[in-house]
Amino acid sequence: MRRLLLIPTIVTIATAVSAVSGSSQEQTAPQASQHGVVAQTVNQTVITLEYDRPVARGRELFGTLVEYDAIWTPGANRATWIDFSGPVTLEGQALEAGRYAIWMVPKAGAWEIIVVSEWDTDHGIFPFGTEVFRTMIRPETGAHMEVLAYYFPEVGPYQTTLRFHWGSTIIPLHIVVGR
Repeated sequence: MRRLLLIPTIVTIATAVSAVSGSSQEQTAPQASQHGVVAQTVNQTVITLEYDRPVARGRELFGTLVEYDAIWTPGANRATWIDFSGPVTLEGQALEAGRYAIWMVPKAGAWEIIVVSEWDTDHGIFPFGTEVFRTMIRPETGAHMEVLAYYFPEVGPYQTTLRFHWGSTIIPLHIVVGR
């Protein structure tokens, strides 16, 4: 008698496990632009950047896919944001501790970098009226990077460089923290 009772229990458990694993297989496909996070500590100040990472997929990027002279968030899906745990100087501009969004205006020459206080926005909606500052940066050229990446190739005791790198375009952002 005991054996007959175990079999329905095992079948019920197997059915439940199958139903749970089947539901996980029915999830939607991953986003084309996966989420990325990069962080660096410089002299006890933590710098964190979050963004979604678009993929080149053989496309011509700047001047074509991303138009010249148009405001663009350097990422996908949501605005790219950067958080500073302490006060910093970004490209010579003083910023208080906090979270900001980064936007860019790609140009054939120097690019315009825009830092805004409204960081939680869609990538297609520029938050006019929330600008903290704008500055110009001359792009560098490097090896092809298929997926948009941000990284810290240089870190010193009081400064760092955060690089935006997609395709062969690199935009270096110089950050200085308190001494």
